[in-house]
Amino acid sequence: MASVANGPFHILKPPNHPGYKLSSGIRTTLWSFSCTNAPFLTLQNSKHKSSTIICFATDKQTSSTEISSTARIRSEVLTPFRSVRMFFYLAFIASGGLGGLIATTQLIAALTNPSRALDAPEIAKGLGIDLGAVSLFAFLYLRENKAKNAQIARLSREENLSNLKLRVDEKKVIPLSSLRGIARLVICAGPASVITEAFNQSETYTERLVERGVLVVPFPTDGNLPSFEFEESEETKEITAKRKRLWQLTPIYIPEWTKWLDEQKKLAGVSSDSPVYISLRLDGRVRGSGIGYPPWNAFVAQLPPVKGMWSGLLDGFDGRV
Repeated sequence: MASVANGPFHILKPPNHPGYKLSSGIRTTLWSFSCTNAPFLTLQNSKHKSSTIICFATDKQTSSTEISSTARIRSEVLTPFRSVRMFFYLAFIASGGLGGLIATTQLIAALTNPSRALDAPEIAKGLGIDLGAVSLFAFLYLRENKAKNAQIARLSREENLSNLKLRVDEKKVIPLSSLRGIARLVICAGPASVITEAFNQSETYTERLVERGVLVVPFPTDGNLPSFEFEESEETKEITAKRKRLWQLTPIYIPEWTKWLDEQKKLAGVSSDSPVYISLRLDGRVRGSGIGYPPWNAFVAQLPPVKGMWSGLLDGFDGRV
């Protein structure tokens, strides 16, 4: 399969075609497509239900390294006294530095003047205290500044993640931030075969994951998109609807997702070709991540149910919360 094009992709509806028909079968596929450098993909007629996707590349790019004002404000809200502490650290450094400068000049005068030689030990003691204070508060300031920069960088990455786009269905494209307070997202990134296996492993936990507000964002990294098959029968109608809801989201503007994911892997020291999962809290913050398949059983055991809080909100979702 050809690799994904370098530009972002706009996902469009399948065109009207007189020969395009959907036939029913025991099992159906929710979607099956891949984005290549070709101008369009051909229509498919099979026992599975397929969607034809037309992908156009654009030159739109956003820098994920830019620090937004929102990230800085969130940092101030989360640690409201950090700026006050850093101000006092600087004030103590300046005071100690000034005291050390004065003590240094006095020590030089005492050492060069025999009549003041007896004052030299006391002046040297004061100079040592000043230098110790400057060193201590400089260390505290640098540590606080390092923690601040790390927090802002993390919040900025979360803000960049919230701006990435998702396709709910063929007509609705929303930013990830629209799902804050509604769903706990789990980003499953890796080759199409890994995502397919993760899809199969989630079947047992489908109902409990839906009750906990979990939605999966499958992000294939090999240029192929997996085909998700669902049982279609009267007995499995309800559980099939929940499985479709659980796996209904699709990332678009692939280069922006790829750039964000590569930065996350680099910071975590994970190789670029490793399959990973990233779980988010209801407020959009990163809850946890790991290599391999998402631990569906752990999600079910650790996450509290939110049934009634979000159920049905994605049905007919128009991008507004």
